Amino acid sequence: MAEETKNYLLEEDNETSGFDYKAFLVKLLMYWPWIVACVAVALIGAFFYLKTLTPLYTVSSSILIKNESKGGTNGANLEDLGFVSSSTQSFDNELEILRSRTLIKKVVTALDLYISYSVPGQFRDTELYKQSPVRVWVTPEEAERMGYAQVKMSFHNQQLHEVLVEHEGQEWKKTVESLPAVFSTPVGVFTFSAADSTQQTIQPVPGIIQAIVVSPNAAAASCRSRLAVVPGSKSTTIAQLTVTSSQVARGVDFLNKLVEVYNEEGNNDKNEVAAKTAEFIDERIRIINKELGTTESQLASFKQRAGVVDIAADASQAAGEQANYERAYAENEVQISLVNHLKNHILSEKSQYEVIPANIGLNNSDLNTVVQNYNQMLIERKRLLRTSHEDNPAVQSLNASIEVMRNSVMGAIQTAEKGLLINRQALQAQTRKYADKVSDAPVQEKEYLSISRQQEIQANLYLMLLQKREENNITLASTANNARVIDEPLAGGQFFPTPSQTYTMALGIGLMLPIGVIFLLGLLQFKIQTRGDVERLTNLPIVGDIPLTPETAEGAIVIRENRNELMEEVFRSVRTNIQYMLQEGQKVILFTSTTSGEGKSFNASNLACSFAFMGKKVVIVGLDIRKPGLNKVFHLSHKEAGISQYLSDSEHTDLLSLCQVSTVSPNLYILPGGTIPPNPTELVARQALDDAIQQLKQHFDYVILDTAPIGMVTDTQLIARVADLSVYVCRSNYTAKSEFKLINELQQDGKLPHLCVLINGIDMNKRETGSYYGYGKYGKYGHYGYGKKYGYGYGYGYGQKK
Repeated sequence: MAEETKNYLLEEDNETSGFDYKAFLVKLLMYWPWIVACVAVALIGAFFYLKTLTPLYTVSSSILIKNESKGGTNGANLEDLGFVSSSTQSFDNELEILRSRTLIKKVVTALDLYISYSVPGQFRDTELYKQSPVRVWVTPEEAERMGYAQVKMSFHNQQLHEVLVEHEGQEWKKTVESLPAVFSTPVGVFTFSAADSTQQTIQPVPGIIQAIVVSPNAAAASCRSRLAVVPGSKSTTIAQLTVTSSQVARGVDFLNKLVEVYNEEGNNDKNEVAAKTAEFIDERIRIINKELGTTESQLASFKQRAGVVDIAADASQAAGEQANYERAYAENEVQISLVNHLKNHILSEKSQYEVIPANIGLNNSDLNTVVQNYNQMLIERKRLLRTSHEDNPAVQSLNASIEVMRNSVMGAIQTAEKGLLINRQALQAQTRKYADKVSDAPVQEKEYLSISRQQEIQANLYLMLLQKREENNITLASTANNARVIDEPLAGGQFFPTPSQTYTMALGIGLMLPIGVIFLLGLLQFKIQTRGDVERLTNLPIVGDIPLTPETAEGAIVIRENRNELMEEVFRSVRTNIQYMLQEGQKVILFTSTTSGEGKSFNASNLACSFAFMGKKVVIVGLDIRKPGLNKVFHLSHKEAGISQYLSDSEHTDLLSLCQVSTVSPNLYILPGGTIPPNPTELVARQALDDAIQQLKQHFDYVILDTAPIGMVTDTQLIARVADLSVYVCRSNYTAKSEFKLINELQQDGKLPHLCVLINGIDMNKRETGSYYGYGKYGKYGHYGYGKKYGYGYGYGYGQKK
């Protein structure tokens, strides 16, 4: 049966748990001024919120990124070999480059975006872009070191009068007499100059203009977070650039400069091979020019020493052939020299990832092709490193490919060198053959031919290098930009905030917040609050409403004899209602509740006092023998004998001798619970309880029984057989609405005779005070109290101790 009554607390009834929409609408009408006030506050808050926000605008542009490999025309061949990315991957890489921190930082530095100007306002600062009459300049390096600094410029008669620099709580001030002015501080040097005459500055000049200096890295990060770079479609290489900015002009300048810097970086990548080639050609021209001058001096000296001006053509056909072979030999030597230079260049540790000079006059087409492919891979590696790092798998894969290609270059060089050396031997043999035929020629002619040959070789080489230099310069001048602007940057309107959405949201919040709070409070109100809640939950008669009061009293007795205050009148009303419910000869009144903390013992004790004050002889019996509560109410010792001793041995115990006269009134007697027995349920089920009640009815006008909570144990249902009237105590803001299912079941089953309800602890201010206590292992805990200073409570312990 104990388990059965406990399950009542876990069941929910649709009638008790349903939501009363009519009551909710009535409550809304009661609180309509607060709802209107919340809406007004929300709209006013939205108005001032919009005043504090800086409008943001979107600026958009579109560019065409040319899908061609950088650094030469052999990119397609490398792509076929798998050494470079596909066209789609290349386009994605270019988008990442446009979003890269390095590129954006260069834009920020070029436009001085790490320095911003504004005029302090009442709600927000008004930003100035190219409108400040005075320009503040700090080098990017110093701005990076200082991180953040604020410069306040004070103007008098439209002229800069004073500047104040603030940095990390420190201030430096200077009076400005004329512009330009330099202000050196411990954190950096600030330069002040008049704005460009072509710029339209703010008029009239405000009293204070503040400049904020941040690190270029921080400014670049801010710009990067507000920049969107997305492909226009899957089938094109058009990129859409969008940036949000508080100034449209700044957004336009940012996008234009971004494309400009991107093209500059791309052109630098493309021209890297040509630049290296130009350096090589210039160095060779300088050396050949020096050697050619020396040879010409030797030839002039020889003619002067030999005393000849023109040597007759005495040489035979052999001499002519010899000259042809010697010319071929000279050209072969030039090729060997160029091959050796390339060999020394690639074997140098410093040139591991440096491009190899190309187009320097080598006649070996296979070697030229391998060198050009090798340079393409080095350029691709440098481009990847701008947006990645050495540990990137793509970079490591490309490094391996570069090493393979480097070995291929070395193999091609060795092959070309071997062929040239073989050709040299053949040319030398032919030259010696025809040289023997002219051995009879004068020594002067031999020497002359030797010097002349050297001069011719050097002159030809010099002219060839000049030609290659011009070709290389044409390559440098003809480099095309990698990106072309399709749509110029254009403002797309205000992006944030949107006043209509803000006001709509404020209106919704102003309405929903109070309504939601009222709804939730009603929805989460699982406990009874007022008499109306009890009337909706049960048809049982209500004998009284006991309010919370600040009145204090000794113990738990809050009423006094011959006093007409609130609590006295309340318990007189309860007493009268109970008297009307009792029939002739009925004297036994049982008090119970669902669980502890609902004020059962408190109300039983004070009602007993009220009967005693009217001259009735009353005894209150502590039948909650598991945890006698009356001992604490009337300050009795737990060791005192009581009803449990009588029930245990009724034949040898005098019941009336156990009754004690209370100190509250001589008409009030107390029969305490006594010592706690091991079998309380069996004791109250004995006939001895019936005999005890009969004895008490013979000697007292009223017998009030303080029993255990019926929702916890079955003791009260057994005791109910001796009662004439049952008072079920529930407590405002404590008793759950679902517990009235148990109360109604008890009425329907007739387990408690003449059942009525007493509402305890009604507090209009919802203030709860008191001590904490509970029913042992059943886990029901609560608090109970009256007023701000008075509180009372006790705990139950059932079952085995854990």
